[in-house]
Amino acid sequence: MRIATSSLDLRRPATLESALQALRDDARTPIAGATDLYVTLNFGTLEARRFLDLSRLAELRGITERGDTLVIGALASFTALQRSPLVVKRLPMLVEAARLVGGVQIQNRATLGGNIANASPAGDSLPVLAAVDAAIVLRSVDGERRVPMTEFYTGYRASVMRPDELITAVEVPRVEGHQWFRKVGTRAALAISKVVVAGVRDGPRAARFAIGSVAPTVVRARKAEGVLAKGGKIEEAVRALQAEITPIDDLRSTAEYRTAVAGNLLRRFWAETA
Repeated sequence: MRIATSSLDLRRPATLESALQALRDDARTPIAGATDLYVTLNFGTLEARRFLDLSRLAELRGITERGDTLVIGALASFTALQRSPLVVKRLPMLVEAARLVGGVQIQNRATLGGNIANASPAGDSLPVLAAVDAAIVLRSVDGERRVPMTEFYTGYRASVMRPDELITAVEVPRVEGHQWFRKVGTRAALAISKVVVAGVRDGPRAARFAIGSVAPTVVRARKAEGVLAKGGKIEEAVRALQAEITPIDDLRSTAEYRTAVAGNLLRRFWAETA
């Protein structure tokens, strides 16, 4: 049963400062593209009733450089990521991920910050950000802090972000090496991933590899990376990776399939970036 929009309370702050104050005083749920909200609204499963619409905060849409750091505003849409010369040049695997987030309509609305805050382990951008050691910038009326992407999530759809904080930006240090992204789903787009991976290879042994849809949170495959860094065989790294993940059976796939695909993707990453 759909939820009547007349039962919802929406505020649209004009400045970041007023948005942060509203979060502190009013305990509202932030929304941006609202692509996930519309689904829960349509299915009648929406729990929140008081919302803070961030769409007027143009200051959070920018994509800039600060020294060697790529700074992506939390409200940058997936279409904006695809069109940004800076992202195309410095983080092409994020561009590839952005192309596979739903259809064009979703890409026009959905935001990078929303994909992160949603905390789904199947989020297409999350392995990219984990593999490049991105930092999530959080801000409240008390100030600003930065959390490494690999430390941001605490469990399934749970993170270290406090109720009075907003994600304002993502900071990505300079990435050296070959970037690699793959999404395995029922279709190339318009489908939630069964397994999604991102990797960076910088040298014969140096690799960073992250994988989604195989655990309650996105997984940075530290043990597999360590095997490769020591000159271990790829099959040893595959076994290490498969020991790091905890896939489940669900409507989209099975744990057995995800485990096998995870290993195959690591093999392909290692071979194609040699």
